[in-house]
Amino acid sequence: MSSYTTRDVERLLGLSRAIVQGFVDAGFVSPARGEHNELLFSFQDLILLKTAQGLAAVKIPTRRIRQSLARLHAELPQSLPLSGIRISALGTRVVVQQGSSQWQADSGQYLLDFDVSPSEGEVAFLQKDEPASDSAEQWFRRAGELEASDPEAAEKAYRNAIDRDRRFLAAYVNLGCLLQARGQPELAETNYRAAIEQVPDEPLLHFNLGIALEDLNRPDDAVRAYGHAIALDVEFADAHYNVAKIHDARGRPQEAIRHLAHYRRLLRT
Repeated sequence: MSSYTTRDVERLLGLSRAIVQGFVDAGFVSPARGEHNELLFSFQDLILLKTAQGLAAVKIPTRRIRQSLARLHAELPQSLPLSGIRISALGTRVVVQQGSSQWQADSGQYLLDFDVSPSEGEVAFLQKDEPASDSAEQWFRRAGELEASDPEAAEKAYRNAIDRDRRFLAAYVNLGCLLQARGQPELAETNYRAAIEQVPDEPLLHFNLGIALEDLNRPDDAVRAYGHAIALDVEFADAHYNVAKIHDARGRPQEAIRHLAHYRRLLRT
């Protein structure tokens, strides 16, 4: 069975190390341990982590997330492409789609699979690749629904959202993470730089740009991007951690120690 390190999870899912550790501490996943006590995640764990990220983002209660992930863990096969399963929130319920079937994750109850919208007193069935309206918010929502099943369509939907609102921070962030997960850091860099032109004071954009630049083997550029994130938010722990890693790898122990000290202090507080 394939195993993935925390760094692999950061790269594949666009999650920060602190978020991954938080999900582990919350009991959402139970990764194995390697020879040096490092965390080793299975393919199932990747699916569960991605699910936890999405459900936490829409404020599903922690207890319900934990219940849903426990059932998912029992139901999922050992090997499954990320495009073969879709998990979403329907109100406070957690819904899983595999192929043409949908079921409620915490109860196992199967659901019908229709997208509907009221239209002049009647019910209209919607095309799977289009939202109910042409607004930026609706394209963003549609992109999120498509990420697991059709990443290319999700990319187009995020770009449509951005075309309609050039300052749509969440669309830029999600698009960049999608591109990085698909192994396209050069496109992610272009996306984040375009976002920074529109929203220059958002530290998360500079941080994500740093990750893309690391994936492009441009560590000095990455340090500069992380530095911008820290300048905008001195308590950005993950930015300090990533800078420390780069300095350590490039033989700059004093700089590495300084940023690692910041990182540890921020975790304590």
